[in-house]
Amino acid sequence: MIVVGIDPGLATVGYGVIAFENNRTLTLIDCGTIETQAGLPMPRRLSMIARGISELIEKYRPDAVAFEELFFNTNVKTAILVAQARGAALLAAYGHTQELYEYTPLQVKQAVAGYGRADKVQVQMMVKTLCGLKEIPKPDDAADAVAVAICHAHSANTVSLINSKI
Repeated sequence: MIVVGIDPGLATVGYGVIAFENNRTLTLIDCGTIETQAGLPMPRRLSMIARGISELIEKYRPDAVAFEELFFNTNVKTAILVAQARGAALLAAYGHTQELYEYTPLQVKQAVAGYGRADKVQVQMMVKTLCGLKEIPKPDDAADAVAVAICHAHSANTVSLINSKI
């Protein structure tokens, strides 16, 4: 199973592509970011995100695409901007597959680190360990996206994806 994980953002969208074989072996295929520049018109930034997501899906032909749900405490303006970017990414992915899933940050941390309140470093270390890497994937957005992909791989095998498919 090939899974693309997406960590949504407006300036930086993290992505991680993993292979999950024999219900136990995780292999990191690729990870990185799709970046947009502040100051560009919003439609152009959203188009850049959509195009980047489309290119990823066309290149890797994943069995599933997993998104991290948005979580914001206070900054409504930032939440709206990131939600628009997430919408562009979702729409682009949906143009290629209906196998779209979403997970809360708590679910991702639980699946990867075994503890829903794990900190960023703990999650990154587990991504490194689970994928058998020498180093933590960089930048942080890419490592977060790999964690989302791992969460889906584990969830797809332990639960029949009840209520997690978008």
